[in-house]
Amino acid sequence: LWRICFTIWKRDESGEMIPDFVLRGGTLVSPRQVPEPLDVLVRDGRIAGLLAPGERVAAGTPEQSAAGLHVFPGLIDAHLHFGFGEKITEYSTETVYAAQGGFTTVLGYFLNNEAYAGVFRREQEHAASRCHIDYGFHFSTANELHIRELGQYVRDYGVCSFKYFMNFKGEEGRYLGLDGTDDGYFHDLLAKAAGIGKVTIVCHTENMELVNRIRRRLQAEGRATLKDWSHSKPAFTEAESCLRAMYFAEHLGARIYIPHLSTRMALDEVRKWRSRYGEVYVETCPHYLTHTEDSEMGSVGKANPPFRSADDVAAMWEGLADGAIDVVASDHVPRKRATKEKNIWQASQGFPGTATILPVLLSEGYHKGRLSLARVCDLVTAGPARVFNLEPRKGRIEVGADADLTLVDLEKERVVDGKKLGSYSDYSLYDGWTLKGWPVRTVVRGVTVMDNGRITGPAGHGKYIWRRLGQPPLVGSR
Repeated sequence: LWRICFTIWKRDESGEMIPDFVLRGGTLVSPRQVPEPLDVLVRDGRIAGLLAPGERVAAGTPEQSAAGLHVFPGLIDAHLHFGFGEKITEYSTETVYAAQGGFTTVLGYFLNNEAYAGVFRREQEHAASRCHIDYGFHFSTANELHIRELGQYVRDYGVCSFKYFMNFKGEEGRYLGLDGTDDGYFHDLLAKAAGIGKVTIVCHTENMELVNRIRRRLQAEGRATLKDWSHSKPAFTEAESCLRAMYFAEHLGARIYIPHLSTRMALDEVRKWRSRYGEVYVETCPHYLTHTEDSEMGSVGKANPPFRSADDVAAMWEGLADGAIDVVASDHVPRKRATKEKNIWQASQGFPGTATILPVLLSEGYHKGRLSLARVCDLVTAGPARVFNLEPRKGRIEVGADADLTLVDLEKERVVDGKKLGSYSDYSLYDGWTLKGWPVRTVVRGVTVMDNGRITGPAGHGKYIWRRLGQPPLVGSR
C-alpha cells in the first residue's frame, strides 16, 4: 500500500519537482501497431521503459493505475490562435481547455506585421508563468523583413513553421494589420525556406480575387445565410490555390503544409500532386467532419474555410482513413459567442475546438467504424510531431521521449457543455451533443495536469518547445 500511495519526486533540469512512477494496467495505443497491454515506467519526466504487464521494477517505485483505460501519447494540437481572446490570461484558460481534451502540447499562430523578436519576448512573458501544458509558436509572414529574418527565427527562437495567407492580397489582411502580398513574395518566401532546410510554410489556400467578386454579388442580392457564406467561397477557390502552392513548392524544393483543408476537389488535387512531389502535408479540422453548409447554426457556424457539402464531409473521412490527410487540428479561436451573433458578413470567424477533437474522432470515427485507434492516434500525436519538428520528444510513447500521456476511457459518454471546459470562449459547436470516448487524465512530462475533469497541474508547468531542424530519432523507437 505504501508503494502505491507514496510518490518519489525529483527535480528536472529547470528545478521543477517531477514524480517517478510506473503506470500499470493500461492498453497502449500506437500509430504503427494494434493496441497492446503494456506498463510504462516514468523517470525524471521521461519514458524510461515499456514493460510487460506486471513486470517488476526497482523496489519502492510508486504505482499509478490505468486499469480499463487506453493510453495514448500526449495529444498535440498544431493549429490554434492566441490573441483573439483575453490576450494575457488566455495562456492559462486555453491551456486549461486543451488539457481538458487530453492535449499536452499546442502550437499557436501569431499574425503580426512587426519583427518577431519583440513579439516573441512579449508573448513569452505572458505565457511562461501561465501555461499548464507545453506550447510552441508559428509565425505568420507578411512583409519583406520576415523573409530576411526567417533564418534568425529558426535559430534564435526555435520556430520552424511559418504561415502565409495566399488570400491576403491588396487590402484583405488589413483587419489583422498585415501588408498585402503577391505571388512574387510567396515565391521568395518558399525559396528562402527551402534554402534554410526543413522549414515548413503553412499555406492558407484561397483565391481571394474570385471570392471577392462572388461575395459582392451575393451581398448585392441580399443573401446572408450560412450557406451563402459557403457559396461565397466555392471549392474551386480552395483547390486552385492548393494546386498553385504545390506547384511553387515543387519548383523551389520547399516543404508546405495545407491547413484546414475542407473540400473533395482540393483533396483530389493533393492526392494527384503527391505522386510527383512528397513535401506536401495536409490538415483538416473536426468541424469539416461533422458540420455541413446546411447547418441551422447561422453565423455561430461561420469559419474560413466555411462548412461544406455532405460530400465534402465524406471526402474528409476518406482522406483520414487512407492517409491523404496527415493531421487533425482545431483552428481554435477563443471568441465569445456574442461576437458571432451578427449578420453573416459581419460575424467573427472561427470558434473554440481543441477540447473536443479526440471525442469527435472517437465518437464519429472509431466507434462508427471509420477509423482504427492507431489511425486516430497518428492524426493527433505522431502526425503533427512529424510535420512540425516535435520529434523525438513528442508524439509517441518511446524510451527517452517526454512522459506525455493521455489516458482515455473509450466507453465514457458525455454531453458537451462548452461552458464547463475552461476556455475564455463560452460555447462549443458540439453543445448538447453526446460524444463517446473521452480523455480522463492528462500527463505532461510526468505530471498529471488534468484528472477526471479537474485541473491538478500548476500554471507555469507548461514549457516552451524550442523546435530544431533535423533532430535524430530516439534509439529503439517503436
